[in-house]
Order: sequence, then structure tokens, then C-alpha cells
Amino acid sequence: MNQLDIPPTSLPAWTELENLADSSSDCSISRFFNKDPDRASRFSIQHDGLFLDYSKNRVDDLIMHSLLSLAEQSSLQSRIVAMFSGQPINTTENKAVLHTALRGRPEDDFRQSGMAVHGLVAEALAKMAEISEQVREGKWLGSTGKMITDVINIGIGGSDLGPRMVCEALGQYAHPQLVLHFVSDVDATEILGTLKKVDPETTLVIVSSKGFTTQETLLNTRTTLGWFEEKLGLPQAQATSHFIAVTAHRANAEAFGIHPSRILEFQDWVGGRYSLWSSIGLAIAICIGQRNFEAMLDGARKMDQHFQTMPYEKNMPVILGLLGIWYNNFLHAETTAIIPYCERLNLLPAYLQQLDMESNGKSVSISGESLGYPTAPIVWGQTGTNGQHAFFQLLHQGSHLVPTDFIAIVKDPLSPTEHHRFLLGSMLAQGAALMAGQTEENTPPYKIYPGNKPSNTLLIDELTPHNLGSMIALYEHKVFVQGSIWNINSFDQWGVELGKHIASSLISEKPKKGCQLDPSTKQLYDLINQKNGLFE
Repeated sequence: MNQLDIPPTSLPAWTELENLADSSSDCSISRFFNKDPDRASRFSIQHDGLFLDYSKNRVDDLIMHSLLSLAEQSSLQSRIVAMFSGQPINTTENKAVLHTALRGRPEDDFRQSGMAVHGLVAEALAKMAEISEQVREGKWLGSTGKMITDVINIGIGGSDLGPRMVCEALGQYAHPQLVLHFVSDVDATEILGTLKKVDPETTLVIVSSKGFTTQETLLNTRTTLGWFEEKLGLPQAQATSHFIAVTAHRANAEAFGIHPSRILEFQDWVGGRYSLWSSIGLAIAICIGQRNFEAMLDGARKMDQHFQTMPYEKNMPVILGLLGIWYNNFLHAETTAIIPYCERLNLLPAYLQQLDMESNGKSVSISGESLGYPTAPIVWGQTGTNGQHAFFQLLHQGSHLVPTDFIAIVKDPLSPTEHHRFLLGSMLAQGAALMAGQTEENTPPYKIYPGNKPSNTLLIDELTPHNLGSMIALYEHKVFVQGSIWNINSFDQWGVELGKHIASSLISEKPKKGCQLDPSTKQLYDLINQKNGLFE
């Protein structure tokens, strides 16, 4: 059997965990604490500026031992070695997966097909630094000679959500005179609404697309080009200093008309949802500065090293990944909630939703066989105190098992003490209440909290670029751990292609020959056409 192709159900630890799950109905987190006064410290991990407390989980030492055995028996270690050494572990596309090289240093010696890649990474970083500093210093001028005041990043998926999330999270580091805008949705409301806010003479557009063929991104870009022509009389604005392209396929950007000197590249071994570390992060560098961007890279690199070198029992990504497998595969929890108690991390649940569900939402193994077990959970969430007044009712008294990750910033210089005390006190209270519940005698049934609801708590010392980079890398590797144990390819996303193919036919002047619409879709198509002639 291929060393990277090991079905988890064939492993002894999988059978052990099935048996433990059958007998775990009486597992009580509170009783675990009563039996072990040191549980909190034993079930915690400190790394750099992050502290993970996973003691509020439905696991005892025996369950943790079996979960760690599952990791040892699986292909995880082989896949870690394969990924960091540049082997083509994205098997369906025969590509290496080397986003970790984007935050590497020369001594890390990342290689792809035997060739060192640090030179390419350093060259891209230097080009990012040159452009971002020119924009930030007012030296990058528009076609009429005015300095840039607004930057529009046009992308979608990883080319949008990563930079958008980081710029919002690190707003305190943002340039005081530059405004960043992000456009992804093909709904014209977003691009037209953004263009109304900016002056074309002082606007820079970054077109971010790995292949430079993404239809949503190109449509929004064409609309923006029309706006430049209308407002400034620029018939080919993409060839001017108002446009920069970021892509892995330079030829496509050049064919679109972007000037070669304003094309930033990254390599094809960078997956879209892992691309914020690459030139796709240009918007981040413009927003917070190249030095802070590189601090983010450094935080991620330190998490990479932690993941590679720490034993599994003290390895943050491994522990998070194994706990997720315990709930997903053995306790049949189908969702997991991400609850950041920090408004600047408002986009983190959506970012992690894409990272997890696009990576591990698979139903076949790396050898193409159908799986007999679930993979990625449904990831969802919202910032903390808002969520308490929205869906926490279900978390506390609903019938679903929803493992929850609470994320909080310990020191926040932007928040007055009274606010921050209330915020973190609320977070601590929710974790405690979910675990302990309330079941006193003579309590009306509608006031009973069953408790025993699991959660992790991740404390971040301060929301700095370094610590944010570390946290993002933590979740990247958690997803990788789970995909490795589930024996799937976490780095392709073929599930989006069929919808694209059908859409391509429907949005042409007439449905392409051979495109057979089901009766429901045909009815809807005809009704839309009758009402506004959209598809005529």
C-alpha cells in the first residue's frame, strides 16, 4: 500500500475509537475535572503568542491515547514530510503544495522538483515591497499625476477572502490615508457601490486571479474599465498605472492588456485558499506595510516549525485536528462553530469555512475510492457577544452537538478596560456554561441546561501581524491533519467545476447545444426570460 494512501478504517486505533464512542455516552467533562485537578494544565498547549486550552472536551486520557495512536498509525507523518519536501501531494493536479515556502527562509531549503524555490519567493516579496511602499509613500501616481488614495482588490475565493480578512483584522496597522476596498461578488451592487465611493484619478485596482480566467473577477474588472473610460476617457485603462495584476499565469494577464511591469506573479504550487502569503497579499502589504506583512509570515513560519517538530501530544494543529475527528467521525457531530470574541476577526469564521470545507469537503480517497465515513464538518460562526443573542440558544439547549472554538485576544490596546473585561468575561462564561450546564432539582424543564457541550479556547496574547499569521497557519495545518487521516486530497476543489460549466452555457447568448436543462431549471430559465428577456 502507498505510504500516503492508508484508509483510516483499516487502522487498529479507528476500531478502538469506535468502541470508546459506543461507551462514551456517560462521559462527563465536569467529572473529568473532578477526578483530575490538573486536567486544565495537562490539556493545554502554549506556543509563541498562542495558548490553547482543550480541557473542556469529551475526552479522557484513554480517548486521547487512541486519537494520538490514530495519528501515529495513519499516513500523517509521511504526508507532513511529503508536503514540506515539495512532493506532488495534490495528486489530481500533480502539483506540490508549498504555501509554507512562502514564509520560509533560505535555511529552510524548500524545493520543488529538486530546485530551490526561495529565490522565486524572495523576488516576489521584493516586488511587493517596491510597489506597496510606493503606494504608501504617495509615489505611485495615477494617469493624471495624482497620488493613490483608494485601492480596490478585485478577486474571489482565496484571492479575496484572505486579504480581506487580514486587512480587517489588522486595521490598527492600516495606512491612515489609504482606503482598501474588496470586490468579489458578481452582483453588480458591490462593484458599482464601490466605484461610487472613489475618485478614478486616485484609484488603484489590483486584479487578483490565479489563472487570470476567473469569470467573476474578469467581469468586475471589465465593469471597472468601463468606469475609467467614462470618467477619465481612458479606453485601455488596464495598460495604465491604475491597474496591477497578481496571477500565476503571466501570459493571461498580458493578453488582457496589463503592462508586464505591473504584473506580480506567484507559483502554481500555491493553492488559492493558501495564497494570502504570496503576491496575492499585495493588498495586505499596501494596507499594513511590508514589514508587518513579513511579521505575519514569520508568525506562520514559527507555527510551521512547531507543527513539524513537536510531538503529537504537544502539537497544536494535531490536537485540534484529532479532536475534530473524534466529534465528526465517532460522536457524529456534523458542524463546528468558530466564535471569535473580537469584532476585527469578524471575517475569520468565513475564512476558516472556505479553508476547511473547500479543502476537506470530499467523498473519495486519494486513490478514488468512495469513503464510508464523513469528512469535513460544516463550519460556521459569528463574533461572540452578537452570537450570544442569535444562535447560542441552540448551542446551550438545542439537540445538536456543536463543538465550538472560542478565540479571544488577551491584551487589546484599542479596547477600554470596561469593554474588554465584559467581552472576555462573556467568552469565559459561555465556555463554562456550555460545559457545566444547569440541572438542579425542581428546575422547570425549559430552564435546564444539559451541559457537557465541548469547546476549545484559543487565547492570543495580542492581535499583532505575527500572532495572526501564527493562528492562520495553525488552522491550515489542522485541516491538513484531518485530510491526511481521512486519506483525501485536501488541495484540489473539483466540486466547483460542474456549476461553472452549466453557468457558462446559461450565460451565453443561448444555451449551448448539448446543454440539457432539467425541467425545473428550464422552467426557471424560461420564466426569467419572459419577465426581462435576460437570456435573449
